[in-house]
Amino acid sequence: MSLPPARLARALAAPEPGWSTRVDAVVVGSGIAGLTAALELRTRVPRVLLVTKGELSSGSTVWAQGGIAAALHPSDTPEAHLQDTLGAGGGLSDPEAAGVLVTEGPERVRELVARGAVFDADAAGGIALTREGGHRADRIAHAGGDATGAEISRALVAQIEAVRNDPGIEIIEHALVLDILTGTPASAEARGGALGRGAVSSADARPVAGVTLHVRGEGSRDGVGAVLAPVVILATGGIGQVFRSSTNPAGATGDGIAAALRAGAVVGDLEFVQFHPTVLWLGSGAKGQLPLISEAVRGEGALLLDVDGHRFMPGVHEMAELAPRDVVAHAIVRQMAATSADNVLLDVRHLGRGFLGERFPTITKRLGELGIDWSEEPVPVAPAQHYHSGGVVTDLAGRTNVPGLYAVGEVACTGVHGANRLASNSLLEGLVFAYRAARDVAGRYAAGEFRDVPEPAGRPGGQALIAATSRSKIQKAMSHGTGVIRTAKSLTRTDEKLSAIRADAHRAADVIAAPQAAEWETTNLYQVARALTRAAWLRTESRGGHFRADHPAPDPDWRRRVLISLSDDGALRVR
Repeated sequence: MSLPPARLARALAAPEPGWSTRVDAVVVGSGIAGLTAALELRTRVPRVLLVTKGELSSGSTVWAQGGIAAALHPSDTPEAHLQDTLGAGGGLSDPEAAGVLVTEGPERVRELVARGAVFDADAAGGIALTREGGHRADRIAHAGGDATGAEISRALVAQIEAVRNDPGIEIIEHALVLDILTGTPASAEARGGALGRGAVSSADARPVAGVTLHVRGEGSRDGVGAVLAPVVILATGGIGQVFRSSTNPAGATGDGIAAALRAGAVVGDLEFVQFHPTVLWLGSGAKGQLPLISEAVRGEGALLLDVDGHRFMPGVHEMAELAPRDVVAHAIVRQMAATSADNVLLDVRHLGRGFLGERFPTITKRLGELGIDWSEEPVPVAPAQHYHSGGVVTDLAGRTNVPGLYAVGEVACTGVHGANRLASNSLLEGLVFAYRAARDVAGRYAAGEFRDVPEPAGRPGGQALIAATSRSKIQKAMSHGTGVIRTAKSLTRTDEKLSAIRADAHRAADVIAAPQAAEWETTNLYQVARALTRAAWLRTESRGGHFRADHPAPDPDWRRRVLISLSDDGALRVR
């Protein structure tokens, strides 16, 4: 049995651009990956455009409560970090990509310090290092206790702000990139489009010619415009709003993955969604961005109890509460089912009020605002979508199969994470591979590439939009059928419901799908949801962030990647 064919729009319906400009490289996103790429490119190509969906400081990085992992202690080694990374990846991590991460990571973190990031210090004045789930050494650097992402974002934004008036960089805030413009396949050969690790052929890929974007502002850069450029670096973050509840900000609507798919890029590992085990449970009706209770809390000794007060993780894994996140999330779901409960409890009372307030000030404050004193009572928690290990397939320099298109950070699939991300490797991945991508672009520019922008080809047909009113339907279907625990039946039902949503958008007289931000985002969510569900249906095993109750064990024959692309007519190809 197979799922019926599916087709997706190859472009978003939108007004014709009312303005245009030309630059040498476009960076989309203002998290750690986007800001790093823009800073590295600024002095190495003549003109860079940094586009961000909100304000500069609104990237997903600012929400990272955990830390950044790197072998910084003299007793630790990149090899030890590598082994922990591969162990968490469920046998699907690319050892070469993971090796790059752990080897280059320490130097990139030191450069962050040089750029002004202030990490928590130990008694000797060095960077204090702690441990989180899946790590067998203290190698997690934190800032402000549980505000690491906010501090890194602050430091990098300050660096960008310092050069905002530099003629070599332009910054456009409050702008949603709609589609990636591409040229003709004939010009791809000279653009070095082949994917470095040979995962996907780019012989028929159309080279990048820029982007279209919608700016919510005033003046010469408002409304829909076109930016012509030979290079686009996607750093658009994750897919959290595909699900009903997530730790991701509201802007995480899968825009980069969807736009890359429409441009001809190959995506992979979409089925590997990391559901964070300990997200504050605010009731069955809660949705949107929910407060995260950091992995670091368990690293400091927090215990997981079921609603009857029984600790259950020691019987599940040798590392108990510090087991990899997928192990903990699955154990929590099973324990919730066994106790007929909607949540479990995170107990930190033994750590004391003073320690909690000093080590986790952000979490303590947020819980207090919700009337919870975690020094006196256990905190109700349940898994929620947190991180996406899949994305746009790249090589070790961030190149995709589309010539001139790069992807870095959570939107990318470098192969580092495999089936499951090791705690605190996400910030490091964004940092390391953004640096590599920017340096690759700069080197190719210096060698004479990327001097000309291909003539943009005509917009493909099939520019339908999904109505914004369908967003809750998409989220509900994904959470119920493509959530923490999946089956062939649940995935088939989700695919059917998603297919019906598309039919509604075309046929229902009372459904309005006008070209505007809410519809563009909802269409992106829809396209990611369809691709993710089909990848999960195809992988008939359980591994890492993908758990099939009807195939609960890993299958050695599935130590391979599920790749997805669109044909010229929009047919969804899963292989």
